[in-house]
Amino acid sequence: MKQITSIQNPFIKSLVLLQEKAKARKQTGTFLIEGLREISLAIKGGYEIETVLFLPELVSENEINKLVNSPIQMIEINKEVYQKLAYRDTTEGVLAIAKTKSMQLSDLKLSANPLILVAEAPEKPGNIGALLRTADAANLDAVLIANPKSDLYNPNIVRSSVGCLFTNQIATGTTAEIIAFLKEKKIDFYCATLQNSTSYHTQNFTTPTALVVGTEATGLTQEWRDAATQNIIIPMQGEIDSMNVSVAAAILIFEAKRQRGF
Repeated sequence: MKQITSIQNPFIKSLVLLQEKAKARKQTGTFLIEGLREISLAIKGGYEIETVLFLPELVSENEINKLVNSPIQMIEINKEVYQKLAYRDTTEGVLAIAKTKSMQLSDLKLSANPLILVAEAPEKPGNIGALLRTADAANLDAVLIANPKSDLYNPNIVRSSVGCLFTNQIATGTTAEIIAFLKEKKIDFYCATLQNSTSYHTQNFTTPTALVVGTEATGLTQEWRDAATQNIIIPMQGEIDSMNVSVAAAILIFEAKRQRGF
């Protein structure tokens, strides 16, 4: 089995770039996954694993074979190399190189009565991760990211989503492309916004539905508000007029789930 013990190794340097640079991930079509659970979820989500790097004192070759269940390259590394590559503070001792997915709207496979989350231009990796965790918890059909500001294979998004990047169907596109997609599929979409809105709980989310949220700073663009089936609002009873986008999305999503009988 191949062993790498130097952080100056050219291959290790290329993996550091994968962790740090969206450009490197785009050019190679690969990214790094850290942790046994995350790798397991990626495999379950149909991601192709190319190589696994591991600390033999923490993870055995047998554990990796059970996890991956197909012939792949395995590389033993030492603690110094692992710490150079690992994004998290907690030491799990295993990393995988995986191929990215295209995330095209045309690749989505929706149910007959889909429930979808749309997020326009989310910027903070922590918020994106939280949205994906909520989507997984509700078993949504898909999460659509309009006008993405972040590379979804950013290690901070992989980490903050605790692997839910791999358990959700995800597609990206421009606002115009996603609006056209929803209309073509005859999916009503409800936009969370302060302007010209009605209370969210008065709406019927039992038919094909997309719930659309924007950024906390600027909200949804006019394009969404004009095209919406209905603009909706979560009644606020305190002094402020907005809440964290992932919290707002969770409230809307689970109202739809309640209406659908969970």
